Amino acid sequence: MSSSSKRILFISNGHGEDNHSSYIIETLLEIYPNVDIAAMSIVGEGNAYRRLGVPIIGPTQNIPSGGFSYTNRLHFLKDLQSGLLGLTWRQLQKVWEYSATCDLIMATGDSISQGFAYSTGRPYVSFISCLSALYEGKLNIGPLLGTFLRSSRCLTVFTRDPYTAQDLQNQHINKAQFGGIPSLDKLKPTGKDLSLKTNNPMIALLPGSRLPEAIRNFTLQLDLVLEICKLIPFPKVEFRAALVPKLMHKLGEIADSKGWECNGNKLIYKDDAVSIEILCYSDAFNDILHECTLMLGMAGLAVDQGIAIGKPVIQIPGEGPQFTYSFAEAQTRLIGSCAQTIGTGPASLETLKEAAKCVVDTINNKKYLLDCIEQGQNRFGPPGASIRIANSLLKHLGVNNN
Repeated sequence: MSSSSKRILFISNGHGEDNHSSYIIETLLEIYPNVDIAAMSIVGEGNAYRRLGVPIIGPTQNIPSGGFSYTNRLHFLKDLQSGLLGLTWRQLQKVWEYSATCDLIMATGDSISQGFAYSTGRPYVSFISCLSALYEGKLNIGPLLGTFLRSSRCLTVFTRDPYTAQDLQNQHINKAQFGGIPSLDKLKPTGKDLSLKTNNPMIALLPGSRLPEAIRNFTLQLDLVLEICKLIPFPKVEFRAALVPKLMHKLGEIADSKGWECNGNKLIYKDDAVSIEILCYSDAFNDILHECTLMLGMAGLAVDQGIAIGKPVIQIPGEGPQFTYSFAEAQTRLIGSCAQTIGTGPASLETLKEAAKCVVDTINNKKYLLDCIEQGQNRFGPPGASIRIANSLLKHLGVNNN
């Protein structure tokens, strides 16, 4: 680090939180390259940071729950068995050691990352990206998180939606500001050719990013596609799947297990009743989201991004650990009327039939589809989160970036 550069440590506790931080880092470096950045990814391996070449200062490890132990206490026990406490203690020690040389800490996530930042004794900026007053009408911050957010060393509290910023201000946390969803800033279509036919509705399949759960989710979505095509025959409706590369590599196995054919990135199903094709991509997420009519969503952040640009979602619960009924139901409260959750447990055949009917009704409800465009904007606010937060960090560092 040169004598003139500033040093920031980014702390995050979750895959979505890592992604939020990575977009902020990208923008920060574009605006002001002379900043020294390191990260501590508390949950998972910190791949979002690694892709940017940002050094991770402490040990990382994938834990069984993927950070979603709150959805099932059994998952928390499995996390403990995998060495969670020892891992967290080693991470905390590294954060204390490294933060002594930092000008500023940026903490993204819930009480865990905020607690890490608070414990350093250094000034910090909070981005409570996974928390929202939209879930309950008011954000219950509790004594612990309240201590972290009200600390004089907490310089700004950023929220993911305007409603939560206003709610925190009503709770006398005047430093609260609307931040937004940083990944929206990069959510622009790239011009990828999705081989779509003109004027046909297109349904996006979003099974999530964590394996093996994403495999189970995608397999369930294939069953749902079959039910949809019994009501609207292919190709009057088209399907595009946005998959992570690891899931793309499993397409052949998935197809074999479900009686589909796999031809490159195309999944094909044929019997006496239906004939279906699904085109799968690992490099067309932005384009699929912008072009789709609606989403079949079994993910968190990916669905939020779609909602923010006006795309409704139909959700069916899976086995988890992330996308269970409790997660889907909470997601519905966050998203509001743009989300429809079918079923109250891991999806059965009856659930899939009901979901298929819901898909057909939604595709044909032009007023609802138009309303979702306005609702998404109101729910998550305009893009620009990366720039808003990056500029705030520079301001707190005393950097004039004009």
